[in-house]
Amino acid sequence: MTQSVEGVASDAGQWSSGGQLERDLVLTDADFTKIRQLIYERAGIVLAEHKREMVYSRLAKRLRHHGMTRFGDYLARLERYPEAREWQAFTNALTTNLTAFFREAHHFPLLADHVRDRREPVRIWSAAASTGEEPYSIAMTLMETLGSRASNASVLGTDIDTDALERARAGIYPVEQVNKLDAERIRRFFQRGRGRHEGLARLRPEVSNLVEFHSLNLLAPQWPPVKGPFDAIFCRNIMIYFDKQTQARILERFAPLLKPDGLLFAGHSENFSYITDVFRLRGQTVYTLAKRG
Repeated sequence: MTQSVEGVASDAGQWSSGGQLERDLVLTDADFTKIRQLIYERAGIVLAEHKREMVYSRLAKRLRHHGMTRFGDYLARLERYPEAREWQAFTNALTTNLTAFFREAHHFPLLADHVRDRREPVRIWSAAASTGEEPYSIAMTLMETLGSRASNASVLGTDIDTDALERARAGIYPVEQVNKLDAERIRRFFQRGRGRHEGLARLRPEVSNLVEFHSLNLLAPQWPPVKGPFDAIFCRNIMIYFDKQTQARILERFAPLLKPDGLLFAGHSENFSYITDVFRLRGQTVYTLAKRG
């Protein structure tokens, strides 16, 4: 999720005539350390020291929502009620959703080649579905590649951010975002809004019906909505938020969920080769299961 400079400034406080930021909320060093600890325990996300301004900006809304002025009071409330819904709001606020249709475009022709000749139903998992652009791009690729056989295919989209998943389920996007696709894909896969929906585009039902969304924390001991085996797993641009120990644990859990010839797609800045020997590099940020024995 991107945010403008103006949005950050309005969340973080007011600028004084001397150019210094005047905060209306109190975030101490101890509070920031506690936030880093809690989001790591809750979601495996490693927040670097330089993320302090981002943390202030994103959580400030939650404090104001509850009429609080001190981060310490907010954190104490979270810890006092470990099952409270506010934990999800806390996690959503600190989750970054940066995505686009057919992002890292070289992966989709590889997926098409991988499934083209399959006769059994194709199943794909998007493990960081965010607001839906990735799983819907997968669904469009399956429709283009499989033709009528795509009606038996399925895409599972999961994410820890429940707000992002609500937007994903809606399948409605700004026209300027959709217009980055080629004209044929826009015509085939989208409906343009009119009247009060002017400026928006909605995915056609034949696309959205292929995708099922579920909330999932990759650190959870069980993954109820995830039932393999999958022809491919997309886990792109999320591992960078985890430490190597967490990355290795997740990769090892992926392995039994893939078909023997299944593909694992990683993000452009991610390299799994030095994390685990369960997978081997097949091509540019694409992995297959390593042969054992």
